[in-house]
Amino acid sequence: MNRSSGATALAVGSTWPVLALWWDGDRAGYTLAAGFRRPVGYVWLADGTPAGEDEAMRTFAERLGLDPVLDVQALEALTRPDPETDARARLRGLLAVLTRVGLELPAGLDPGEPSDRLAAGAGLRPETERIAWTGWRDAVRVELDAVESGRLGPWMRGPRARALAGAQLAAGLPMALWGAGRRRGGWVFAGALLMVHGALGLAYDRMRDEEPGGR
Repeated sequence: MNRSSGATALAVGSTWPVLALWWDGDRAGYTLAAGFRRPVGYVWLADGTPAGEDEAMRTFAERLGLDPVLDVQALEALTRPDPETDARARLRGLLAVLTRVGLELPAGLDPGEPSDRLAAGAGLRPETERIAWTGWRDAVRVELDAVESGRLGPWMRGPRARALAGAQLAAGLPMALWGAGRRRGGWVFAGALLMVHGALGLAYDRMRDEEPGGR
């Protein structure tokens, strides 16, 4: 899993944004994901050298509803060169800003710590929940479930979706045949497009029904 996909998978279908902090031997940074919006993040090299875009910090502050003056100034300071501040200190500076909106990391979960210490610290928390990554298939399924639960759901799956797909097939075939008989390429293309959409709609509905837990 890459550094942003985990946060994105957790954020899909949730009304709350998900913030992921990450670090390794070369770099550190964060990723903020919220629903289906494009994730935003920033990166620092291990020695604290900024390697992201300034606009990302402003977008980050806007999405979290931070103070457009005080908080944004503090965040923009993290994007300026500072030879005495390494990547770990940058993350701590980020967290210092976020504490003003209620974010507080539990004891033992300190940015920069090795994975074994983080796992041990997280294991002591009663609210800790293990999340097993089973691959992109499950991540896509989560996203599709979120979309299907919204306004587009009835048009993607179920009786209404099947009726629409059937109508597209029924209209597309005679349209394509009529265009072919009169050598009207545009009508042939439009008919073929309708048939493809209809076939895909029926295939999608059947595929989702055959999945575990499908309705």
